[in-house]
Amino acid sequence: MPLHIGTCSWNYDSWVGLVYDQPESRSVDYLAAYAKRYRMVEVDSWFYKIPSIREVEEYAAAVDPGFSFVVKAPQDITLTHKRGGMEPNPAFLSDELFGHFLDRLAPIKGQVGAIILEFEYLNRQKMPGQQAFIDALRAFLDRVPREIPIALEPRNGPYLDEAWFSFLAEAKASHVFSEKQFMPPIVELYARYSSLLGELVIIRLLGGDRKKIEEASGGRWDKIIDPKPELPHIAAMVSDLVASGREVRIDVNNHYEGSAPESIERLKGFLLSSCNPVE
Repeated sequence: MPLHIGTCSWNYDSWVGLVYDQPESRSVDYLAAYAKRYRMVEVDSWFYKIPSIREVEEYAAAVDPGFSFVVKAPQDITLTHKRGGMEPNPAFLSDELFGHFLDRLAPIKGQVGAIILEFEYLNRQKMPGQQAFIDALRAFLDRVPREIPIALEPRNGPYLDEAWFSFLAEAKASHVFSEKQFMPPIVELYARYSSLLGELVIIRLLGGDRKKIEEASGGRWDKIIDPKPELPHIAAMVSDLVASGREVRIDVNNHYEGSAPESIERLKGFLLSSCNPVE
C-alpha cells in the first residue's frame, strides 16, 4: 500500500471502547489489540531510551508480519548538547550509537518503514546555522547503514527552504512534515518543494499548545476537542503525493485534535472522497 496511517504511540486506557475492547496492564498487550485495527504505528518511546532486545522481540511477537513501524531514533543521537545544559553531547550524530540502535531493531527490521531523527529547535549556541546542520547530517548519512529509510525532522522553520529539500534529494533522505505549533504549515511547504521530494514522505500531525489540549482533555483522549480546519487540505496533499507514486506514512498524535483515532477517521473521510485506498 502506498498510504499508511497510524498513531503516535498506542498505550492509552482512554481508548478502551474506541480502539480496545478491554483495559490491559501492559503496553505490548495493547499493541496486539491495536494491530487488529491499524496496520502501522509510530514508536515514540524509543526516543527516550534504546530498547532492550526483549522489548523489541515482544513487539515483534505482538503483531503480524504485514504490520509496520515508524520508529524514532534515541534523542542521544539528535541532541547537540546534553539535556538541561550547554555541555556538548559526544553522541550527537554518532554512527556507533545509531548502529547499536539498529542492532536492537533486528527482530522487527523488515517491518520498519522509517527511522525518524527528531531534532529540537537549534539556537545559534547549539548550531551556527542551516549549512552547518546540513554538513553534519550529510557526514552522518554517509557513514551509517541505509537499509532502513531515514527521515529527518528539524524544528527550525527557517531551515526548511530550497537548500534543505535539495540536500534531502541529494542525500536520499526523507523529510518529516510536522504539522506543529511554531512550524510552517505543511501544505505550504509541500506547495513550494513537492518537486524535490523523494519516494517516501512522512507526515506527523502533532498539533498546537500541548498544555492547553491536555488540560481540555482531562487526560482522556477519546474525542475531538480542537478540530483542525487544515485537515481537508492535508488530505488533498496526501492524495497528490499518492497520485505521484510516493509512499506516504502518516502518524497522528492525540495532541493534534484531542484523539488520534478520531482524527484518523476524519482524515480517512476526506481521503475516501478522493478514492484513495487507506491502510
